[in-house]
Amino acid sequence: MLLRSLLSGDLRSAFITLALSLPAIVLCLSVHEAAHGGVACLLGDRTARDSGRLTLSPMAHIDPVGFLCLLLFGFGWARPVPVNISNFKNRRTGMAATALAGPVANFVTAFVAYCLYFLVWIYGDSVFMQVVGEFLAIVASMSVGLGVFNLIPVHPLDGSRVLDAYLPFSWSLKIQKYQPVIILLFIFALWRGWLDIIMSRVAGQILSLAAWFVGLFL
Repeated sequence: MLLRSLLSGDLRSAFITLALSLPAIVLCLSVHEAAHGGVACLLGDRTARDSGRLTLSPMAHIDPVGFLCLLLFGFGWARPVPVNISNFKNRRTGMAATALAGPVANFVTAFVAYCLYFLVWIYGDSVFMQVVGEFLAIVASMSVGLGVFNLIPVHPLDGSRVLDAYLPFSWSLKIQKYQPVIILLFIFALWRGWLDIIMSRVAGQILSLAAWFVGLFL
């Protein structure tokens, strides 16, 4: 994202990317965390709501380091939403559904953003609409990055919570024991760019789905 623009040496492009990325990040992170809290509340746990996390206000969710990573690299995280699994009727299903809610909300956001992007691309003929289209593309890209990144089964990301919800307790203990090794492998994957490949493929699938959906009405 911004890092690519900075490394390209095009300061004008970097400034435009920064101006459009900041509100996009706020939107993506807020949707992600609010979805966690909303699903938890629907399933019987009001901890997030009582903690003021059932909101789209970015001040309730932003983690400075995760915010910076999303800005520079296109993937990051927010402050975890508090969850009390004892309030769920089915603890495993409740925890898994709550954990998946964030990434799913991001993928839905990406789909909507791509749909709007196509409409802007087709009907927008002004400089302002071109800027809107670029903003929507950034929202979609960051939403995909945030969703894919959080599905990785590395603690404390959402993917690890889904695994913990269904794995036998003895297996969870073994995974926790090897967390340092898993994190090193995860860092290696980031360094090799494997996560970028996955994000590009997911983004491509959502983009194709959005193009098909918009085409149904044109």
